[in-house]
Amino acid sequence: MGRIIRCAIYDRVSTDIQVQQGLSLDTQKELLTEYANTHGYEIVDYYIDEGLTARKKLQNRRDFMRLLNDIKADKIDLVLVTKLDRWFRNVKDYHNVQAVLEEHHCNWKTVLEDYDTSTADGQLKINIMLAVAQNESDRTSERIKVVFEHKKRNQEHLNGPIPFGYKNIEKHLQKDEETRPIVEDIFRYYFTCFSKRATIFYTMNTYQKRAPSKYQIDRILTSEVYAGMRYGRSNYCEPYITPEQHERILKTCQSKIYPATKEPYLFSQMVKCPHCGCSLIGFKKRHKCKDGTITEYKRYKCEKKYDEAHTAPCITEHVIESYLLEHVCPELNRCIYEVEESEKKTAKKKDNSIKIKAEMERLNILFQKGRIPMDYYDEQYTKLEKELAAEQSTTPAITVASFDPIKEKLAGGWQELYDQLDYTHRKAFWKSIIKEILVDPDTHKICGFKFLVCGCSNS
Repeated sequence: MGRIIRCAIYDRVSTDIQVQQGLSLDTQKELLTEYANTHGYEIVDYYIDEGLTARKKLQNRRDFMRLLNDIKADKIDLVLVTKLDRWFRNVKDYHNVQAVLEEHHCNWKTVLEDYDTSTADGQLKINIMLAVAQNESDRTSERIKVVFEHKKRNQEHLNGPIPFGYKNIEKHLQKDEETRPIVEDIFRYYFTCFSKRATIFYTMNTYQKRAPSKYQIDRILTSEVYAGMRYGRSNYCEPYITPEQHERILKTCQSKIYPATKEPYLFSQMVKCPHCGCSLIGFKKRHKCKDGTITEYKRYKCEKKYDEAHTAPCITEHVIESYLLEHVCPELNRCIYEVEESEKKTAKKKDNSIKIKAEMERLNILFQKGRIPMDYYDEQYTKLEKELAAEQSTTPAITVASFDPIKEKLAGGWQELYDQLDYTHRKAFWKSIIKEILVDPDTHKICGFKFLVCGCSNS
């Protein structure tokens, strides 16, 4: 009696195939099991990848990789699949895996198609069919990309969950009147404290069961959708905040790390060490006076201060505060002057971005109607993308209007109002206008700061 062949049954189905052709996992499994039993094979295991297209990298097909590992361990003599495209869909993957199979004397067979890897003609047939399947898959992908671009231009919601505060009406995102007040209150509260964590606690406590989850609140504060933007396009939907407010939130979140202590510090994560670039951490310094009383004051130091060969700064909080109060207005005027001069230079240059975008849209329409071949479309579209990127790279990242929120806070008798603020609101004030505070590497004194807009710092 001959040796019993040990076989593995591999199933893969993507959602579109399962719906359109009915070739479900259960159907594949039943066909393959019946074939193995009829031929007297011993089924080692079932390897199933559900909801994955063949365009995915092999490393992302979990059970496929598990199957390869068992083949390398010489546990399998034969792999059974229903059809070739359930197994591979491009020539490169086929040859890479086939080398592993041959090294470990493992064969494969399709039960609904006739393929023979033992002959030259059989190998040629496999290569031709895989090349055809790969070409079909690539063409389908290109068509889907064009359709998606068309939907994006029409501001249509493509896929995924509807953002909290919106609803899908005829494929377009519109504000949901039921949840709209909650989203508006989230942004209102955030701009009073500039703390994502505090905003989450406030929302959860205020709205209880009606509140979005903490992950949804985090996304509300950081997603560009709430500024009316998506896929790099403005005016995608009705916004809750302006693009400038969205940018301010992102910059504040990027520069902020929650300290280990709950003790509030005005400039936590804003002061940077000039030697290692780390944010200085706040701590309380106790000082015993001549009369025996003990006073406390807050200071900032680098966490590596006591490491060898690292002389780090240690700065008192009221020193930083005094510096900012003295220099914030002159520095703002200097930054605005620099931007004004830059705008005068760029105003003389003609903006061709609108013309380039119109040409890109024209190409998309021609391709959808089949009036131009794919190679020509790819060549011209890539060329226009490069031209658009070059055009936009010369556009200033910020304008004078970018400083308007800061100018409003520093208008009139703002210092008198600042003196009346409590500690929490002083902290929110500085968080709303200052991105980073700079320290001189030689003197360890404050030497400048950057506003919460790009490219502004003391020289």
